[in-house]
Amino acid sequence: MTGPLMSNADLASSRVWIAIAAAFLANSILFGTWAARLPAIKQSFDLSHDALGLLLLLMAAGAICGFPIAGKLADRHGGARITRILWALMVLSMLGLALAPSIWLLALAIICFGLSGGGMDVAMNVWATEAEDDTGRIWMPSFHAMWSLGSVLGALSGLVVIPWGWSHGTHFAIVAMLALPLAIWGMRIPWSFTPQPAEKTPFLPILRGKLLLVGFFTLCATLGEGAIADWSALYLIEVTATSEARAPIGLAVFATAMVVMRLSGAIVIGRLGPLRAAFVSAGFAGLGAAIVALAGSETMALIGFVALGLGYALAMPLAMARAGASRTMPKAIAVAGVATFAYGGILLGPPLIGFIAEATSLHTALLLLLGLGGVMLITAPAMKPPKGGD
Repeated sequence: MTGPLMSNADLASSRVWIAIAAAFLANSILFGTWAARLPAIKQSFDLSHDALGLLLLLMAAGAICGFPIAGKLADRHGGARITRILWALMVLSMLGLALAPSIWLLALAIICFGLSGGGMDVAMNVWATEAEDDTGRIWMPSFHAMWSLGSVLGALSGLVVIPWGWSHGTHFAIVAMLALPLAIWGMRIPWSFTPQPAEKTPFLPILRGKLLLVGFFTLCATLGEGAIADWSALYLIEVTATSEARAPIGLAVFATAMVVMRLSGAIVIGRLGPLRAAFVSAGFAGLGAAIVALAGSETMALIGFVALGLGYALAMPLAMARAGASRTMPKAIAVAGVATFAYGGILLGPPLIGFIAEATSLHTALLLLLGLGGVMLITAPAMKPPKGGD
């Protein structure tokens, strides 16, 4: 057991929320900054669409390796401690992205960035489910709202510094160094934890039954989320003739829509229930995909990004809460299993879009999001809270 100064129940609820929200915010600020400067990285290293997609696939591979490792460590040492350790490693890897002088060192830094960032995602979601259990509150949507807010801040930082002529390396280094002390201060809180009994589990947690459907629901949402996060800027440039300096606005409006919906998530889920909330999410996702597919102007594309943001916003909070309620798997292992699907989608979506775009066009590649919305509708019933088993 860790050595807390007081029990979790003795800590002010607001301070607990701030600590965990700081972790979500810090993680996504770095991811948002990275996504906002992908056009600059593509140009700096003279990358084709599929070459950029391959680099993004390396990030996905690193993250997928980080998910089960973080899940097992969180079971043994607690989500709070592992979150803090992986945050420090994520900052170091961001500095690696900033300083990489060659494509090979950039690829190594990308793998480390995915490994630490993906692992931190699992650890902080485990910490969040621990907090929900202790307080009895629906906090998961608000934590994920902070993640989306961080994406907005990362995108906005691109809108600010690109006109100033900053290279992506300078941008990454300054953001990492500014975010480091803020996150350390925010996450500094005592947190009690009882280690879980050691269990023999496969390296990649295997989901079964309804939890597997939960995984696929989340995979579809996060594939789309990852696609918009990493390709929205290039989409606006190539399809709607938006300038590079203005292109990060796509990610900004998408992430802002997610923030708004996630901040409203406790009310939406409380009134609709997880099942109907999942159906509403799938509906908005399909609508947004259709608008983007038909978009011929920047305005139409931005409207589509807003609808997609509203549709994808609650998928991750619903899935993580559903995994945390599992009665057939340890909490951290269930969360890690769903996270493998969820964050795997965020990271696999961009390279998949890149490969399709190279063979066809970026406009055609984003038609994939229509099919993903349909699968979300089919798998939405799995979000109903369990009564017996999973």
